[in-house]
Amino acid sequence: MSKKEKTIAARVNGELVDLSRAPEGAEAITADSPEGLDILRHSTAHLMAQAIERLYPGTHFGVGPCIKDGFYYDVDLPEGKTITEQDLPAIEAEMRKISGAQEPEKVTRQDMPREEALKFFKDRGDPYKTELISELDAPTVSLYRQGEYVDLCRGPHVPDVSYLKNFKLMSVAGAYWRGSEKNKMLTRIYGTAFATQDELKEYLKRIEEAKLRDHRKLGRELDLFSLHDEGPGFPFFHPKGLAILNTLTEFWRREHNRRGHTEIRTPQILDRELWIRSGHWDHYRENMYLTEIDEKPFAIKPMNCPGSILVYKTQIRSYRELPMRLTELGIVHRHERSGVLHGLMRVRCFTQDDCHTFCALEQVRDEVTKIIDLCRYIYKNVFGFKYSVELSTRPEDSMGTEEQWAAAENGLREALEASNIPYRINEGDGAFYGPKIDFHLEDCLGRSWQCGTVQLDFQLPERFELAYIGEDGQEHRPVMIHRTVLGSLERFFGILIEHYAGAFPFWLAPVQVRIIPIAEEHQSYAEELKKTFMEWGLRVEIDSRDEKLGKRIRDAQLQKAPYMLVLGDKEMESRVVAVRERTRGDLGSMDLEAFRKLLSEEFNPNR
Repeated sequence: MSKKEKTIAARVNGELVDLSRAPEGAEAITADSPEGLDILRHSTAHLMAQAIERLYPGTHFGVGPCIKDGFYYDVDLPEGKTITEQDLPAIEAEMRKISGAQEPEKVTRQDMPREEALKFFKDRGDPYKTELISELDAPTVSLYRQGEYVDLCRGPHVPDVSYLKNFKLMSVAGAYWRGSEKNKMLTRIYGTAFATQDELKEYLKRIEEAKLRDHRKLGRELDLFSLHDEGPGFPFFHPKGLAILNTLTEFWRREHNRRGHTEIRTPQILDRELWIRSGHWDHYRENMYLTEIDEKPFAIKPMNCPGSILVYKTQIRSYRELPMRLTELGIVHRHERSGVLHGLMRVRCFTQDDCHTFCALEQVRDEVTKIIDLCRYIYKNVFGFKYSVELSTRPEDSMGTEEQWAAAENGLREALEASNIPYRINEGDGAFYGPKIDFHLEDCLGRSWQCGTVQLDFQLPERFELAYIGEDGQEHRPVMIHRTVLGSLERFFGILIEHYAGAFPFWLAPVQVRIIPIAEEHQSYAEELKKTFMEWGLRVEIDSRDEKLGKRIRDAQLQKAPYMLVLGDKEMESRVVAVRERTRGDLGSMDLEAFRKLLSEEFNPNR
């Protein structure tokens, strides 16, 4: 396909426009570019809406934006009508009928005076477009038409519907109009679209693989954790799941001890006045759980930082103590609406691997550089993740002066550049108290997960009047660096489950060795080996079920145990083990010393 055939829009003076509005020689926007893909997907959302309008006359439409990997449209169906995932093939068929017509409908733009557009949609009985237009502060609005379908939209769009060929409707969900529980629940239909059929097929293949790797599914199958209606958003960890979390925690502590961090623990519930002083009450209250003690208001902590500040303030600090790195595996609670809860990825209670570093301004660059080095080691060297980095700047809802924010943003930028690490700017997405660096991990399916963050804070030290005695004998204000590497341990665990498809590396596996005695007479040897392996520090399990040997070996494979030891007469008499490895299969018989040497060659960052 030539560039001309792939061109779907143009850029004029930095603005994306329809091809019909582009002058000769304007910059071409092709369907396979990031901007072109967004236009293609948004146009496909309109195509879906047109098909729904034909199949379900009287439907009204909310908003239908493109999103990462696709698009959605919120629809308000006529009374008595519903759309489920079983209805999606019929909607898709109607979409293909429209886009594949012999004379495809052109997509045309019409600029209309605001009041005229308002009347147009009121006359159609459309409450959603009417509400959106009434809030616009512009003399004109733009409408897009394709055949009988008309929609309020900024555009641009593809020239005609024949450009829309490589699409798939994915799922159906509920969504409140404009995200408010006070409004009507609409039906949200998700879909995706790509420039080529091959790209669509590759994406759908990844989606199917993601379903097989779903941490909720594997969590049940591997007996790692469970979720219950009695505690929505509060995961229950089973022995095997907790074994993995404990191993992660051991690794985390070891790495932080090596780097001069000091671990603390602070209370779960703290006085409301503390949260007012910290600014969380004004900026984060809707996400907090509240309670009372002795008729006095308290809050369950959503963040660990105020607790670290109280620890810092217990003594007069000297410049010789700085930087002071206070780490905490702190359990925090944050209110999430039930509709957004998702396994371990979005919960209401989680463990944050925090560090709050109190340092002098001139120490900021070196401290942030050390954090970047730690993140690089853990993400790349230990877990093998690719990652990208972004610097988020001052949001509208922020505390502090322009000068403080400029100094904070420059400090983070200098550390990134000193680390020779590529990054992009994310304008206006910083925390309310300071700018931040975010680390986005890429898993084996190419999905991105935001985990680590580094946030520079001049505000809380001011609010809590923190100080240290400088070399000059005078009081100085420290800078506070908020930092996580794994982020939420629970969420990171979920990411690892899906990244490894439950087949954890040896050092993390909840059961590292599964022993399978062939018959009852081999049980005592299995017990003896288990005791020896536990003394070596291994996590071991014996499968003595009254099942055929083949089934027990297959079950060990399904449970993704790194090593299986099959014990029979020969092994027991010769004091050896028959070793099967998860991916390499039968490794033959070996004595215990050889088996121990084999295990010692496994990567283990906890050594």
